[in-house]
Amino acid sequence: MTLTNRYPSLANKVVFITGGGSGIGATLVAAFVAQGAKVAFVDILQQESQALVQQLMQQYPQGKVHFYPCDITDIPALQAVIADVEVALGPVTVLLNNAASDTRHDFQDVTPEYWDQRLNVNLRHQFFAIQAVFAQMKAAGGGSIINFGSMSWYESQGGMPGYTTSKAAVLGLTRGLARDLGPYQIRVNTLTPGWVMTERQLSQWVTPETAKDIEKNQCLKQQLLPEDIAAMALFLASDDSKLCTAQNFIVDGGWI
Repeated sequence: MTLTNRYPSLANKVVFITGGGSGIGATLVAAFVAQGAKVAFVDILQQESQALVQQLMQQYPQGKVHFYPCDITDIPALQAVIADVEVALGPVTVLLNNAASDTRHDFQDVTPEYWDQRLNVNLRHQFFAIQAVFAQMKAAGGGSIINFGSMSWYESQGGMPGYTTSKAAVLGLTRGLARDLGPYQIRVNTLTPGWVMTERQLSQWVTPETAKDIEKNQCLKQQLLPEDIAAMALFLASDDSKLCTAQNFIVDGGWI
């Protein structure tokens, strides 16, 4: 990463990240470890997650990073991990609801069961993670919650209605809970990435044609990288953004 800004307020904060084993999530984990935070993350990708922990411990010998295998659609398991993190590291004061799956699907083939599964993996866990960390943040005197959205529904992207519907709903989740949690000095914001060049996107969706489309639509003609998303996440987690809540912060190179 080429991130250079330092946020002293992030040192020793307990940060919980969903979907931290690969892609944007792995960059988020690395970025917060580099800031001196105590980072816990969950993922179903155990091999990749364990390799990430080993890499970061070599890079930051004094760093604190903990991986908990967890399927975020299993709400009791997610709640149990969040409780375990408090015991092991202290109260969570930064939550990044990053986990999601943008697997393409034809709306004509969607069954009620598949629809529920798409909402469970892209939306439901965000609410229940917030519910689970609330008491910890309240006891700590406040916190920052960052819900991850998507620019896909803004630009009327088709081919994955379960994903785009879930991500549109994230904004409602953010704004409503920002009101409910504000009295406890808990901030809730949405971070909306553009088309980020992760390994998954490059291997599955980005073709020469789509790359041209991305360049055409972005005002800034540069590839959007995971570290660009992490840069905004660090700011929103830090005390520097202490009066930012109920907002949607878009990092997409000027597409939408």
